[in-house]
Amino acid sequence: MLADAENTDPDQIVHFDQHALDWWDRQGPLKALHDINPVRLQYIQRRSGISGKSILDVGCGGGLLSESLALTGGQVMGIDMSATALQAAQEHADAIGVDITYRQMTAEILSAETPGAFDMITCMELLEHVPHPDSVLNACQMLLKPGGHVFLATVNRTWTAYALVILAAEYLLKIVRQGTHAYRNFIRPAELAQWALAAGLKVRNLSGVLYNPFNGQARLTALTKMNYLMHLQKP
Repeated sequence: MLADAENTDPDQIVHFDQHALDWWDRQGPLKALHDINPVRLQYIQRRSGISGKSILDVGCGGGLLSESLALTGGQVMGIDMSATALQAAQEHADAIGVDITYRQMTAEILSAETPGAFDMITCMELLEHVPHPDSVLNACQMLLKPGGHVFLATVNRTWTAYALVILAAEYLLKIVRQGTHAYRNFIRPAELAQWALAAGLKVRNLSGVLYNPFNGQARLTALTKMNYLMHLQKP
């Protein structure tokens, strides 16, 4: 068992528990996640393919990405530590008839149960909410089959990100619930790449996600000053 098996922030879990009724409201406080979800899915599809792969969605929340992956042909398990988020995910999956397995646990605990079980792991907008992001990467490496892929999404620690992700999205436009992000927990790409290397994962790609909270439009870009995606692979 890894030292950081309980790699969670109780305050963050309480915060996301409050989103029970919000996860599938496309105009609610999680609107930004709905807006960027197609970009994330496109990035994954282009870089590794999805259909027929066993996929773990770490920090799945209410299942937005999990469902997209399943509907694209993936065999998906989603894990999260928010019971209310998982309930919302399961209820929505049942309502539309999508077969997804949801479990309340951390990646560290699952890695001790089923090492080498997955072709692909996605971990989107989680790393900036846990005490030890490097522990999550270590767990992902253990959970992957040889040659497996990891797709990460997080927020860069820049003043641009602070202005748009916190000031604009949380306080001005209110498309993200206030208190969702803390600037000190944002992660620079070089830091994330260093943790990946230490975990035994190779960086295959780094791409920025340009999101305009004023019009809800998102696209991939070479600029990584705000949100970004990173593609890793296990040798």
